[in-house]
Amino acid sequence: MSTTDIHHADQFRHEALFYANEDQFLGGTVPFIRGGVRAGEPVLVVESAAKIGMLRAALGHDAGAVLFADMAGVGANPARIIPAWQDFVNHHQGATRLRGIGEPIWKERTPDELIECQRHESLLNVAFGRGRPWSLLCPYDTETLDAAVIDEARRSHEFVTDGSQAQSSDLFRGLDASGAPFDVPLPERGTALARIRFGAPDLAAVRNLVANQAEAVGLGAMRAAELAIAVNEIATNSIHHGGGRGILTIWLEPSAVICEIGDHGHFDRALVDRERPGKSVAAPRGLWLANQLCDLVQIRSLRDGTVVRLHKRRGTPQGVN
Repeated sequence: MSTTDIHHADQFRHEALFYANEDQFLGGTVPFIRGGVRAGEPVLVVESAAKIGMLRAALGHDAGAVLFADMAGVGANPARIIPAWQDFVNHHQGATRLRGIGEPIWKERTPDELIECQRHESLLNVAFGRGRPWSLLCPYDTETLDAAVIDEARRSHEFVTDGSQAQSSDLFRGLDASGAPFDVPLPERGTALARIRFGAPDLAAVRNLVANQAEAVGLGAMRAAELAIAVNEIATNSIHHGGGRGILTIWLEPSAVICEIGDHGHFDRALVDRERPGKSVAAPRGLWLANQLCDLVQIRSLRDGTVVRLHKRRGTPQGVN
């Protein structure tokens, strides 16, 4: 079964496309896109600016029927990608079929970003696996990515194309396992800039500490304030859902200011930080807001509680390949 045929299934089709050069990339993506355009299906491609240019040139007139978005903006924080795909799906409720291409993983991703991108790829199965049928093709550059990354792609995608044929992945972990609690501890960061325990009366002190420390190390007043707001949202969650108290730790690294909030609560919804808040004022929105304000948010639900680690870059965000 080729990539041009996968949209005929009556389910969400999540497929990894392995490519080693430009010809293989275009050979796997262009027929997939053209098949959708000629069938009258909405098609959204979320790729790097360079690859969008390549695809436009290869598609010719067909490019005018395709929606393009730059992954450097959409997916700089991987937790924002599923909401973007959800918007695409919701916007085309009247369409029988949809197609998408998204490449969230590239060689310049930091180790922290990479693991969250891999988590994102698994969570796509949770977000769409039991919903309406549509097809998502995820390219992977086998020449620049480690073999372990490619192996993980086989576990997070039900189908893989390696060459010209799409086939089921024997390593696919399945829908239920794709949403299993993410309980791998986060790596140690070195000597902390600050660490405090807090309760409900201390939230103002938490905000001030984060804002002052972040601005003092050159994050800038606006970005420091954004980080403080995000930390306040997560700390408030600790008060309400994590046992009434928590621990805030701040690290300063060459590329980012990192804040971690730990408490005794547990998350039981895999997509909790990727779901748009409801219209009600009382609807939960702390994790959603944190993902809009921070460059990366890492959540781990462990045996003794939960940690949420917030990253705010000190320099210009990295672009994609």
